Amino acid sequence: MFNQMSPLFLLCFNTFPASLLTVALVKQTLQRQLIDIPNERSSHTQPTPRGGGLGFIIAFFIATIACQLLPNGSSNLTQPSLWLLTLPLIAIGILDDWRGVPAGIRYLVQLCVSTVVVLQCGAFPIPMLSSYGAIGDGLATLITIIGMTALINFYNFMDGLDGLVAGVTAVQLVFLALWFHQPMLWLLVAALLGFLYWNWSPAKIFMGDAGSTVLGAVVAIAFLQSHRDPNSTSTALAILLPLIADAIYTLFRRLLRGENIFKAHRTHLYQRLQQSGWSHAQVASSYIGFTLLNMNAISLFGANGAWSSVAMTLIAIVLTETYLYTRTLQNQTSCLYFERSAISHQPSAKN
Repeated sequence: MFNQMSPLFLLCFNTFPASLLTVALVKQTLQRQLIDIPNERSSHTQPTPRGGGLGFIIAFFIATIACQLLPNGSSNLTQPSLWLLTLPLIAIGILDDWRGVPAGIRYLVQLCVSTVVVLQCGAFPIPMLSSYGAIGDGLATLITIIGMTALINFYNFMDGLDGLVAGVTAVQLVFLALWFHQPMLWLLVAALLGFLYWNWSPAKIFMGDAGSTVLGAVVAIAFLQSHRDPNSTSTALAILLPLIADAIYTLFRRLLRGENIFKAHRTHLYQRLQQSGWSHAQVASSYIGFTLLNMNAISLFGANGAWSSVAMTLIAIVLTETYLYTRTLQNQTSCLYFERSAISHQPSAKN
């Protein structure tokens, strides 16, 4: 086993510096064409190049091709041609970062990619639908396609803070590589770590839509390629926390408040924590640490660990909301105090 795996891990060590280089080249080449100018919705204050996701994607694709040349390379990769199906996501992501693309067109591309992937890999196992025959299979396929597009968008929504999505996804991919026995994912972990060098706070480059949407698609493909029993595959879903929990919670919160969910905003928990005074590194490290905690719980206790991860996530959301509410009250109290102090120190009017 070690003799079969050692060439792959040697390739991982080469993928890391390759990603460092390709991201640097992308930064140098596209820093004038793909520049993120801060606005009222931004979490950064300095103009920063985006499109860095293209760098780690190139490094990953090169490593994937090189892996085919290794001894037993075909056994280390499951249907490697599937990764080529993400090319439309890369193209539309780069175009969106450059010129902007209507949301409807972006979703249509995501829907087409997801449909082809699901038809190729099969639907996510949903035991409760299996007894309904062809109708159940059709529903499972439809749910899986919609679920994959949701995952692609959730990763895109959460990519708004230095190092957050790259760091959390690296941990998730480590778990999925071990849980589903997909060693190829180690190549993407190495590529992400190379990108994270440039993306950690203060970020020198952002991954952009190309990077975030491809990461969501890769995670979805990893689940669909798992070929494990439904219970084991469902258990692994807990590793998607806390990224997905933040995205879903914010979505429902905005719906309840009657807000337009298609309008850009800054109300995700990670954004509100940063607005409350946390640094980018503190927020990203907290999410990465929570993902590591989930990884250990699932690995050690299986399904029970997955349910404990769900419980911990719900508790974390409640505690975060309580903290943010307390901070808001403290800020309001401080503002009121300074306003009263300013008024009391104003010179009295002379008759």
